Amino acid sequence: MLQMVKADEREESQGPLRQDADSSGPVPSTPPHLSHDPATNAKRTDPFQFGQRVLSETDDVFEYNAWDHVLPDSAHYEYCESQYAAQRATPVSDFDRARFNEHPEKWWDLFYKQKTSTFFKDRKWLVQEFPVLQEITRKEAGSKVVLEVGAGAGNTAFPILRLNENPELKIFAVDFSKKAVETMRSAEDYTDGNGIMAAEVWDAAGDSLPPGVEEGSVDVVIMIFIFSALNPKQWQRAVTNINRILKPKGEVLFRDYGRGDLAQVRFKAGRWMEDNFYVRGDGTRVYFFEKEELEEIWGGSFDVLDLDVDRRLIVNRQRRIKMYRCWIQGRFQKKSLEPLAE
Repeated sequence: MLQMVKADEREESQGPLRQDADSSGPVPSTPPHLSHDPATNAKRTDPFQFGQRVLSETDDVFEYNAWDHVLPDSAHYEYCESQYAAQRATPVSDFDRARFNEHPEKWWDLFYKQKTSTFFKDRKWLVQEFPVLQEITRKEAGSKVVLEVGAGAGNTAFPILRLNENPELKIFAVDFSKKAVETMRSAEDYTDGNGIMAAEVWDAAGDSLPPGVEEGSVDVVIMIFIFSALNPKQWQRAVTNINRILKPKGEVLFRDYGRGDLAQVRFKAGRWMEDNFYVRGDGTRVYFFEKEELEEIWGGSFDVLDLDVDRRLIVNRQRRIKMYRCWIQGRFQKKSLEPLAE
């Protein structure tokens, strides 16, 4: 049976747990070494390469804290299925299901009231995973509009703001939690943003566009661990809203939880709402996706440029415990309606 350490039910990846150097430069001709020496072989040009510490049959799994691309064995999958069965047998009550789904922004307000801006670390890794963010922040990039959905305390928007050299860049950081928006607006970086950044309240699955954002005006939409917070019934509306906001050929930068992630397997009784959909102890919701599921959800209105599973085995070397993490990362591009030939 898989052993797991006790941890907070919310465990977002703070980005790839790598010691890689920046992604510039040629791909090394020598195979990656387990030491991840950034001076010799840790550079990469493919943002979806997801690390280079590969576990072989001859390696000691407890030699390092993390391994990339590790597929769980059959025993782990059997354990997961037994966990899912136990979760389904003890679902959330009908009363709680209604109150957690009726006003989800209430629970995020409480979360940010308690955690403020200290819970999540800044996502400095995003520029490496999504090079388009480097391109649009260059000095000569011209007029560009970025919209982050589910911006929280600004842990994505503020690093982009600090990186920015483009005087024509506009960053809209939106969240349906009023408390989250208040947290962003009170930050020193926001005050010093010279009007480049605007934090606003917006429900991605609502009936209106974000304040100040016109239809077809956005170049890049960022959705990091936000789609999973929606009820599955809200997915299509959210995708439609994102499609309306983006320019033709505009991109969605996406990262979220994959099915079988440690955060899903460890849920206890009274948290299961439906398959792969749970409520955390703080009242916020989370869904765990299959890759094929996301292809179907986004593939109708968008071209799927990249979509892959980022698997990692995290090791507690002292206690000799193995923990499997699973995230899905993608890039979706709004389809351009070509004019009909005469």
